[in-house]
Amino acid sequence: MTQSTPSDQFSDRLSGLQSLLTSETVLYIIKRVLQGLLTLLLASALSFAIIQLAPGSYLDTLSQNPKISPETLAQFKQEFGLDQPPLVQYWRWLVQVVTRFNFGTSFVYSRPVTSLLVERVPATLLLAISSILITWAIAIPLGILSAVKQNQLSDKILRVLSYLGQGFPSFITALCLLVIAQMLSPYLPVGDMTSVNHYELSPIGKILDIAWHMILPTIALSITSFAGLQRLMRGQLLDVLRQDYIQTARAKGLSEDKVIYVHALRNAINPLITLLGFEFAGLLSGAFIAEFFFNWPGLGRLILQAVTAQDLYLVMGSLIMGAAMLIIGNLLADLLLKVVDPRIKLEDLK
Repeated sequence: MTQSTPSDQFSDRLSGLQSLLTSETVLYIIKRVLQGLLTLLLASALSFAIIQLAPGSYLDTLSQNPKISPETLAQFKQEFGLDQPPLVQYWRWLVQVVTRFNFGTSFVYSRPVTSLLVERVPATLLLAISSILITWAIAIPLGILSAVKQNQLSDKILRVLSYLGQGFPSFITALCLLVIAQMLSPYLPVGDMTSVNHYELSPIGKILDIAWHMILPTIALSITSFAGLQRLMRGQLLDVLRQDYIQTARAKGLSEDKVIYVHALRNAINPLITLLGFEFAGLLSGAFIAEFFFNWPGLGRLILQAVTAQDLYLVMGSLIMGAAMLIIGNLLADLLLKVVDPRIKLEDLK
């Protein structure tokens, strides 16, 4: 048995690295990342222009406070670079974002925007991911059941529930949950992410405490998404069940369960996976309603406060974070679609 020489091992590793770099998935990820960076650049320029065109500014609000002198306002204006033309302000902000990942300083909090986002993003991601998992775990089986039992009593009940879920505005749902929480007090907590004695609990107790506080905001965030996803699952599965290859599978004597769960479901769920990225970004952008009503310390409340106070750099950082989440969500959805159905070519996904 011959031993491989160091040169042979290096050649094998180089060949493996070359095949990895030329694989379809890696090339697709690189392409999407480059497209995403260009999208973020255009989105930041457009957002900055819109903010500049909006009437008023944070300093205009401060000027209404008689305790703040004109000298102090002039100092703030120079400190935050607001005495420069808008184009210069944007260029300085972009350079420090690219070179140091520094999104500037928040006017309201007098803290780096990056640290504020890092503090708030995990809470919003936890809420959004939990909502997606619960939504898909409930909506997909109910959508399948509704399609299999088409026009039967269970199907009609589920359709009515989906219509009601989509028809209720998110803030009405949140208000109803607040009323229920008040009736069941203190069994369902309202406000903040943890209890007062959170740091005194054991590690498992801390996890259960956060999960306990997540119940109401997660339900509020899930109801609308659940209703829409259930209807989509039902419609897609009904459409697939009418295809010729499904009739052929039944004619071959395959069991109904195998026809539905092996052949039909695999093709019916593909369009729903493509929507996963948009749903993820939509939950992040729509989370501020649940966060506002349930006092959840997430990114949504931070963005709302920043827009209200016209906190320029905090608004910019929040918008870029939201756009990045949308891009990442869509990329993950495309890769997941490839995993679920290997027949799909990534280069055909737009």
